[in-house]
Amino acid sequence: MRTIHTPRTTTTRIAGASLAAAAAMALSIGPAFAADTWVSANLKPVAGNGVQGSGTAMVDVKGNTITVTMAANGLLPDNPHAAHIHFGAAARHECPILSDDKNGDGHINTTEGGPAYGDIVVSLTKTGDTSPKSGLAIDRFSTAPGGKIAYQRGSIKVSSDVAQAISAGESVVVIHGVDYNKDGKYSGSTKSDLMPSLPTEATDPALCGALRVAPAGGMHTGGGLPTDTLKSGGQNEALMLVGGAALLAAAGTGAFAARRARSRA
Repeated sequence: MRTIHTPRTTTTRIAGASLAAAAAMALSIGPAFAADTWVSANLKPVAGNGVQGSGTAMVDVKGNTITVTMAANGLLPDNPHAAHIHFGAAARHECPILSDDKNGDGHINTTEGGPAYGDIVVSLTKTGDTSPKSGLAIDRFSTAPGGKIAYQRGSIKVSSDVAQAISAGESVVVIHGVDYNKDGKYSGSTKSDLMPSLPTEATDPALCGALRVAPAGGMHTGGGLPTDTLKSGGQNEALMLVGGAALLAAAGTGAFAARRARSRA
């Protein structure tokens, strides 16, 4: 009897200890995943600026690195459209409304939108620098062929403060460039508040969307972005996978211990 009961007791203890260790490991891994998140936005026309377009944007945040995926339509075709992620600690973290029009011309220029969405923190250029310094690097933004933008860029480095703001749902995506007089180009006598050498049409905000955190348990779809450009899964799924793998490993350890104990009996 002793040769039967003793191995079973030992096996039970080994398996229990392994499961406990695995559970502890899964919990210790958790915070690393909790630091990563993703946010998404529905891009809508900026009030008063005469744009009939829409779009979606998603930002994956992993530490201080982000991946941005964006699609939009209804823009002035074949003309450069500066696009940015905006944030300001004192901003409202939202898109501007018509009451933000301080000069009373019925439109919202970039400066008037500032109290709503804040300053540029990421320039969504196709190549090269992505810092605020490239905010008006017109030659490196999409020209919206056919009035559409399809954008994806990864490995964008940001500061810890910017990463935290994006993860907290406090940032806003803005695509600039409008055509008030419908002549198919940036024109008009009113000059840009950002660069007086350009007409205001070239820099006024066209589409805007606040990046918000997905509801708990929400699917990682980016609010309708093309599924072939998105990564699957979210932080909850990752935690489940890690925890499950740890427990499976523990179960395997327990089974091995049981076989070893039986062979010694």
